[in-house]
Amino acid sequence: MRTLALIESPVQLLNLLEWTHAQRAAGTLDLADCTVVVLPPRDPMSRGQLRRMAELARDEGLALRWCEPRTATAGPVRTLAGLTPLLLRARRLVLGDPFSRFVQALLPLSRARDLVVIDDGTATMEFVALIADGQRLVRWHRAGRGARDAAFAAVAANARRRLTAGPGRRVELFTAMPVVPPPGTRLTVNRLAWTRARFGPPSVRRGADLIGTSLVETGVVHPDAYLAAVRGIAAAHGATRYFAHRREREDKLRRLSTEAGLEIVRPDLPLELVARRGPIGARLLSFPSTVVHTLPLALDGTGVEVAVCEVDPSWLTSGASPRAHGFLSGITSAARSRHGLGAIRNPVAVS
Repeated sequence: MRTLALIESPVQLLNLLEWTHAQRAAGTLDLADCTVVVLPPRDPMSRGQLRRMAELARDEGLALRWCEPRTATAGPVRTLAGLTPLLLRARRLVLGDPFSRFVQALLPLSRARDLVVIDDGTATMEFVALIADGQRLVRWHRAGRGARDAAFAAVAANARRRLTAGPGRRVELFTAMPVVPPPGTRLTVNRLAWTRARFGPPSVRRGADLIGTSLVETGVVHPDAYLAAVRGIAAAHGATRYFAHRREREDKLRRLSTEAGLEIVRPDLPLELVARRGPIGARLLSFPSTVVHTLPLALDGTGVEVAVCEVDPSWLTSGASPRAHGFLSGITSAARSRHGLGAIRNPVAVS
């Protein structure tokens, strides 16, 4: 085995398929030498999407191994023991989430000189900024000052060193995000070529669809402010369907359905694939998230318009990270600049 990939989410597995598609086109990857280890999260929607993505990956010829580091029956110790031989043999390591504590804990076991970081959505933008500045790998929506963060500081620091290009260590970044790679890191642009070749073009329905976000679930945006914003956008733009994020809670979605009059759609695959399968609205309305960068690529040539609404500072919770608003604004401005997205006027939100 020459290549080992560690994947924890449906979007990561989608972007691994994009990476393998690009590598095979370039003649630099033999699928027989590649193993994918799936480390699923706990929430049912993510696990369901991951299983559907795993079926697609197997159809493409990838060998997958499903592990359970977050369950009581398997757990991290058993998973670690099972993965150690694979990590020791791999010459190239592909990571879907460099912020994952479990993945960071596995890095010292790897002798790989080639490391590839594939997209985990907009987190890639934060990863690049932190590596370039030599800072700790802490997600943008977390303060990073808790007891668990302090206990894990040495592991995170080692992960940052391993993921920084240097003598005898090659690092590649495979991304659809608008980033400038850190010095020495190779950048390969993800154009979602596999997605466009595998699905679609979609049928396009009249009207608008609204794309959900997990900003409430991550503690960044106040639930009442989010509900008011969704209600205002749906009314102003005639949106009738709401594509839920896989982490959105059922009680929140029931409120959105009742109070905003929206049909809630629970996608069984990442939204890029759902949109390519169709039917999809002629206008897609989104808050700042990964899809404002990936949907314009996935839907290129279909005539579907993507528009983005910036998060107002008044919507943020008292516990939101100081970096939160700046990061979200950066996603919005970069998407408008790169893809020419339309802007949605901020609706009035409650405090």
